[in-house]
Amino acid sequence: MQPIAEPQLRHDHQAEHATGVRTMFDRIAPTYDALNRVMSAGIDRRWRRRAIDRLALAPPGALLDLCAGTLDLTALAVSRFPNRRIVAADFAEQMLELGKHKAPRAERVVADAMNLPFADGEFAGVVCGFGIRNVADTKKAILEVRRVLAPRGLFVTLEFFRPARAVTRLFHETYAKRVLPAIGGLISGDPGAYGYLAKSMGAFLSREEYSALLRECGFASVRGEDQMLGISAIVTATT
Repeated sequence: MQPIAEPQLRHDHQAEHATGVRTMFDRIAPTYDALNRVMSAGIDRRWRRRAIDRLALAPPGALLDLCAGTLDLTALAVSRFPNRRIVAADFAEQMLELGKHKAPRAERVVADAMNLPFADGEFAGVVCGFGIRNVADTKKAILEVRRVLAPRGLFVTLEFFRPARAVTRLFHETYAKRVLPAIGGLISGDPGAYGYLAKSMGAFLSREEYSALLRECGFASVRGEDQMLGISAIVTATT
């Protein structure tokens, strides 16, 4: 029999994690875009375009950019789907505010990925770029995505999953754990934040584990594709 206090302890841990991550992203928001371009040499833009290409396979209807950050994916979606309703949701209000000029037409909503303020089946497609690993409870967030997706809706995830290949693990050891915190801290003035981001990559699920979790949560047609030897990956799934 589980102690009565355990669910509350778990809830408190999730709340503490969410508050800490939200505060961190609000702190680094002013330098976030510039640092992304420097650290990735612009490759992240190509990855984002591919994610939006996959989102084009969603049935007609509204689209949600979950964990939207400074609206890079949102802007691509607005350009690609001029006649669709586009919603950008993130729990860091400052990130949304600083990115709003990229996609003025999009609706911006401050929201927790584990408790989305949207109706069941409200969206035909959901895309989440480099954000799902920062959610305190991945399974809970996936179930929320499934809830707000319409039947035959499409979920596209672009993420730094835990690397499976030896060469990619070596990259993470040298780049993500050493270079990212050092340069990120120099540019942003917040080395602790980029130390966290580096750790989050190695601590998250592998692409295969994430795909299995999607299936467990009721998604079908789960497919994954690595980008640059698995440095990042795109995973698609349908309801």
